[in-house]
Amino acid sequence: MGKLAVVAIGGNSLIKDKNHVDLYSQLATVKETCRQVAELVQKGWNVAVTHGNGPQVGFLIRRAELAMGELPLIPLEFAVADTQGAIGYMIQQSLMNEFRHKGIARQAVTVVTQVVVDQNDPAFQNPTKPIGSFMTEEEAQRHAREDGWTVVEDAGRGWRRVVPSPEPQKIVEGAAIKDLINAGYIVVCAGGGGVPVVERNGLLEGVAAVIDKDYASSLLATAIGADLLVISTGVSRVAINFGRPEQKELDLLSAAEAESYLEAGHFPPGNMGPKVKAILRYLSRGGKEGLITSPGELVAAMEGKAGTRIVAQGQPSVTFSGSFFHDMPGTSTARM
Repeated sequence: MGKLAVVAIGGNSLIKDKNHVDLYSQLATVKETCRQVAELVQKGWNVAVTHGNGPQVGFLIRRAELAMGELPLIPLEFAVADTQGAIGYMIQQSLMNEFRHKGIARQAVTVVTQVVVDQNDPAFQNPTKPIGSFMTEEEAQRHAREDGWTVVEDAGRGWRRVVPSPEPQKIVEGAAIKDLINAGYIVVCAGGGGVPVVERNGLLEGVAAVIDKDYASSLLATAIGADLLVISTGVSRVAINFGRPEQKELDLLSAAEAESYLEAGHFPPGNMGPKVKAILRYLSRGGKEGLITSPGELVAAMEGKAGTRIVAQGQPSVTFSGSFFHDMPGTSTARM
């Protein structure tokens, strides 16, 4: 078996044109990304694909809000599961078609994934993650009374529901995902950070929360022993002094350098911060290296032509040349 990469695709990256957010437009974007993933598979990588779902959950909840007079609202954890299935379907179908075009004898499968969170996580006492559409104050207060929502006024733009974003603790289906990968499948999993569940009296129970998909992808990469964690985003490389005249794109960072830039405020919490933190967590748990790049440059980034690599120390340990993968001198090529 080849090396194993977890490739995290952002939910926002599936929507290129905010004027065209229908599912077929998203499917077209998924196809573009899957061409890149299929090329990685063709070149010898095993891949677990994760994805965001923020906009998609918002659309689903908005549909439910518009139908409130006739149909009940969709509980948030069910909306996460629904979008895992829908986006997973798009990714696995697109990958299967690419495999057929390239003559790759592999199959893709989607695992609806649950992720355990701590019911005592402080996030449950301080919900901050906005979901759904803007509302009037009257609508918001009605939902607060009747549906138990936490609602806040959002910078003069209206009122919104906010939910907790607790830390992921455990991938419930981690062993099954690893078994599928070892059996040769390309697995789509942990969509939207996973369906958040808590353990009560030894049983799992869904909760109304959202998990950061980059943190969940980091946890997954550790759980399945991935050699590389790739996080795709809207830019080719990570930059310091972003948006300023002195902006500088970075090709390679040690974990210590990344931590230093993070503490200095170069990677904001609502933007690049969680992606860098996710990779640092993965490296701190024994991971080899992380890579941040845009969805359309996955292969170029693996070739060192794009993206920002973050390594525990020294030089990258995983790279490839031509049509085969190899390690840097002095490192082992064995994964299993």
